[in-house]
Amino acid sequence: MQLFDFNKHIDRRNSGSVKWDMTKEFFGTDEVLPMWVADMDFEAPPEVIAALQTRITHGVYGYSAAGQSARESVAGWMKTRHSWEIDPEWIVFSPGVVSSISMAIQAYTNPGDTVVVQPPVYTPFFDMTKENGRKIAENPLLLKNGVYDIDFDNLEQKLSHPEAKLFLLCSPHNPGGRVWTAAELSRIGKLCIQHDVILISDEIHSDLLLFGKKHTPAASLSDSIADICITFAAPSKTFNLAGLQASEAIIKKKELRTAFSAVQHKNGIFTLNAAGAAALESAYTYGAKWLDSLLVHLQQNVLFAEKYLTSRIPALTLVKPHSTYLLWIDCRALKSSDAEIKRALLKNGLALESGEKFGAEGRGFVRMNIGCSLTTLKEGLKRLENAVSNLS
Repeated sequence: MQLFDFNKHIDRRNSGSVKWDMTKEFFGTDEVLPMWVADMDFEAPPEVIAALQTRITHGVYGYSAAGQSARESVAGWMKTRHSWEIDPEWIVFSPGVVSSISMAIQAYTNPGDTVVVQPPVYTPFFDMTKENGRKIAENPLLLKNGVYDIDFDNLEQKLSHPEAKLFLLCSPHNPGGRVWTAAELSRIGKLCIQHDVILISDEIHSDLLLFGKKHTPAASLSDSIADICITFAAPSKTFNLAGLQASEAIIKKKELRTAFSAVQHKNGIFTLNAAGAAALESAYTYGAKWLDSLLVHLQQNVLFAEKYLTSRIPALTLVKPHSTYLLWIDCRALKSSDAEIKRALLKNGLALESGEKFGAEGRGFVRMNIGCSLTTLKEGLKRLENAVSNLS
C-alpha cells in the first residue's frame, strides 16, 4: 500500500520553477509539457516540510551553520541505507554537487591537467572541467544489450597518462541509470591508486534504486580506495530538495578534506543556508518511509513507460534504468538528427533533454524525466508517440 500520494496534481507554474517556468528561455516556447531537467513534481516528505515551517516560524534568519546533528544524520543514513560506516568528521557541507565538482577540480588539479570522464554523462562533468581550464579525456561507455559497460582497457590507458589527475565517476550513472557493481568499482579504485589519480564519485542518485539493485559507495570498498576517493551526495534528488542548496562531500583523508575546504573558503563558501541545513537533517533522519514509497511509484512509472514504448513506439528503445527517475531512450532507429528530434518534440508540445548534451555518445538519444504523476507520464508518452509519427 502506498503511504504517500505521488499521483496528486501540484501546479508548479508561477512558483519560480526552472522546470516549469523557464521553458521559453530553454526551448523557445511556454506551450510544452516539461519532462527535462532532473527534479520531481512531488512534495517533499511531510517531516521535511514541518522542519522548514518550524525554522521559518522562528523568525530570525541570521548566520546559521549545519552542526553536528546534521553530520550525524548523514552518517546514520549512509550506514542504514548503504552499509557504509563513516566518521561524521569526514563530512564537508556544500551548496550543491555541481559546485563541489568545480571546487574539487580546483583543489586537486592544476590548469592544463587532464580529467577523465565517461560519456554519455551528466553535462556539468564537461562544463566544470572546461570552465576551470582543464583538459578532458574521454572513456566512452559501451552500450551492450541495453546495458552500459565500462571499457576498462581504454580506461586504464586514459588514467595512465601523466597529465591525468582526476577521474569523475557518475555512480549511479546519469543519464543511463546504471548501478555499478562492487567488482567494477573496486577495479576502478585500484586503477586510480595504481596511476595516482584521485577518484571523484558523484553518488547523488544513489538512494533512487530500482528493481532490487544495491548501491555500493566506492569509498566503502577499502581503506586504500577511501584514501583517494571524494564522495559527493545530497538529499536533493532523493527528496526533491534541489532548490534548498544542500549537499555533502565525504572525504576520509584529512589532506584531501583540508584541500577541498580551502578551495571552498577561497570561493566564499563556509556552510549551508538555514533552510537547507534543516531540510537535509530532517530528510536523512525521517525520510526513509517516504523514499520507500516513492521507489514503488517510480518503478511503476518505468514499467508503464517500458510497456508503452514497446507496444506503441517500437522504433524507440529504452535503456532500462537501475536507478534514477530518468529514462534514457534510444531514438537512433529514426535516422533523425538531434535537432530534428527536438523540433518534432516541441511541435508536439514536449520538452526533453537532447542526448547530444551528454557527449557525442548521446547523439540520437533523449532523456525523459518520469518523476511525475502517472497522468503526466501518460500525456508525455502520447506526445512522444505523436512526435515519432511525424518523423517516421
